[in-house]
Amino acid sequence: MTDRRKFLKNTMQTLAATSLAYLPSQINAAEIQPAVSNKYKYWGWVNPDHNEPVDVLKARYKKYANVGFKGILFEADSQKHFEEAKQNGLEAHRWNWTMNNGAAKLLKEHPEWYAVSRSGNSCATKPPYVDYYRWLCPSKPEVLNFLMEEANTILSKNYIDGLHLDYIRFSDVILPLNLWSDYKLVQQTELPDYDFCYCKTCRDKYQAQTGKDPLKLQFPDAQVSWRTFRYRAINDVVNSLATVAKAHHKKITAAVFPTPEIARRIVRQDWTNWNLDAVFPMIYHKFYQEEATWIGEAVAEGVHFLNNKFPLYAGLYLPDFNNNMAELEMAIHLAVKNKAAGISLFGNIDDKVLETLKNIANNS
Repeated sequence: MTDRRKFLKNTMQTLAATSLAYLPSQINAAEIQPAVSNKYKYWGWVNPDHNEPVDVLKARYKKYANVGFKGILFEADSQKHFEEAKQNGLEAHRWNWTMNNGAAKLLKEHPEWYAVSRSGNSCATKPPYVDYYRWLCPSKPEVLNFLMEEANTILSKNYIDGLHLDYIRFSDVILPLNLWSDYKLVQQTELPDYDFCYCKTCRDKYQAQTGKDPLKLQFPDAQVSWRTFRYRAINDVVNSLATVAKAHHKKITAAVFPTPEIARRIVRQDWTNWNLDAVFPMIYHKFYQEEATWIGEAVAEGVHFLNNKFPLYAGLYLPDFNNNMAELEMAIHLAVKNKAAGISLFGNIDDKVLETLKNIANNS
């Protein structure tokens, strides 16, 4: 399966040799004793290898549980992975792409469902930045019905504990700073080719509410009502999917951009107003040319605006730490100090990472 973070990974030259595959750790499960503290809780994003034997999975998920993991966010459906994780007391959630969907069948049968840029390009035929950026329009009832049916199918499986939403937003109208040079772009303003969605459905709905056609706005990036219209379109999708999860008595979570301000500004994502069980902001500091200390600041902002609505797990991108486990430990402490409920890890959770988590537990 193609790595669904490939876009961001490939743009960072310093990480060109880094694998994001979730490799079996070589450390013996018996070498790690159960964590002595419940203060630090971890989640991991995992792309399950369907060919791995059950004994390997048993050992791995036991190790994860012993160093304080709470659950796993699985990028694909694999009953044996889910069940082995659950056998070790871990929650097993299905990590699912939401608004970004390039399935060949969907593109062929419903090209009209896709978002349209201010310059008139459909994601079905001319995606922004990279070929797999095929964004659906959140304003179309047909899209919402499709996503709710998809959520229902996933949550109907008894070995799945919850639904984890990814790409639950619009396409990046402005990329993280570290990516500008890779795409030879200077995005100090919202450029028409990357500004979505101006399809007929969105234009008609906005015009019915305001009397204005968004295509005729002189400064669409500064029009508060137009920006808010798009926030609410995604909010409605998330909160509708939350009703599906609630009907199944299962959890719903989401991977989001690092802070409420950044999320609203560059991907129209208003995640503090979602009805979730937890949120996982992707605080990938090097993407924004920030130091690891910024992780604590980002957590503090998110926690403040959530105001105890639901827990926040700070998403850390392991390649950003370049195997510097002392810096990773510092980042984890900063996140928890600023009231993160725990940490979610994206990258290769190897022996060194597990030992670091074990040391944090033993010394906390």
